[in-house]
Amino acid sequence: MHSSINIIIYGLVFACAFLLMQLIIGAGRQGARQIRRANIRLKLMERRDNQLEAMQALRKSRGLDEKARMSKLLRWLNTLVIHSGLRIGAYGLYVAMSVSAFGAGVLAFAFTHSMTFFGPGFISGFLLPIPVVMLIAARRRKKATSQLPDALDVIVRSLRAGHPVPVAIDLVAREMPDPIGSEFGLASDEITYGTDLGVAVQRMADRIGHVDFDMLAATVRLQARTGGNLAELLANNAAMVRERQKMRLKIKAASSEGRMSALILNIVPILLFAAVNFLSPNFYGAVWDNPLIKKGLWGAAIWMIIGNLIIRKMINFRI
Repeated sequence: MHSSINIIIYGLVFACAFLLMQLIIGAGRQGARQIRRANIRLKLMERRDNQLEAMQALRKSRGLDEKARMSKLLRWLNTLVIHSGLRIGAYGLYVAMSVSAFGAGVLAFAFTHSMTFFGPGFISGFLLPIPVVMLIAARRRKKATSQLPDALDVIVRSLRAGHPVPVAIDLVAREMPDPIGSEFGLASDEITYGTDLGVAVQRMADRIGHVDFDMLAATVRLQARTGGNLAELLANNAAMVRERQKMRLKIKAASSEGRMSALILNIVPILLFAAVNFLSPNFYGAVWDNPLIKKGLWGAAIWMIIGNLIIRKMINFRI
């Protein structure tokens, strides 16, 4: 009875300490948010002598040259880095891939004490940063797309108030957080230093890599050629983007059952295999060296992959 009371007291003390730490961390983050600038571009402008230097520094950190071109070594990888928003320069990904490859190869050799596994470990480590950057790029693209309607609303209200287009774009750059704040900021800087509005918006769409921004660039170019009320066109564009986002959420909800089924079908066999080996380490001992067992496991893995591809085909809707 006495030990149970001690356990309860220790649990309560730990819970109080945990809540206190969460309160302190939350207060610190809230204070940091209050003094933090809206986006990276504004921070660079504080540390640079002028707007041109800040624009060039941001371009260089994103892997763009002085003319905002993306072609460095492998264009696909460089474009992927630009879409991710990582400030690692033009060659940062190649350095990360090289370091990861060497580290993975050394770890494979250290655990196996055989050079046979050094090659596969080296190749796996070399390719590992690519899906990581792809994941970061997808998340950034999704966040930028969710911010786009609000940014267009800011521009529309500014235009209806009588402000010129560069001022309206700069308002988005100053008021909205990353990623869209810095992207519109780069577009604003390029317009300030002589770039055409349509070209600047198209470059922004290329840096983000989403169809909604491509449609925005097409709208701006069309208005520049044919004329018309830009505020009204952008308001319609914002409404269309919101409707597309609603449709994406509906599709995600409709396909949630299939995605959960795929997750369960993938995780349960692995967890079951791990649980059996943990609870009864010798359960597979008598038959583990049987060639049929290994072939059966390979067959099960192949069937799981095929099943995943079929489920992905069934739930992968595009709009």
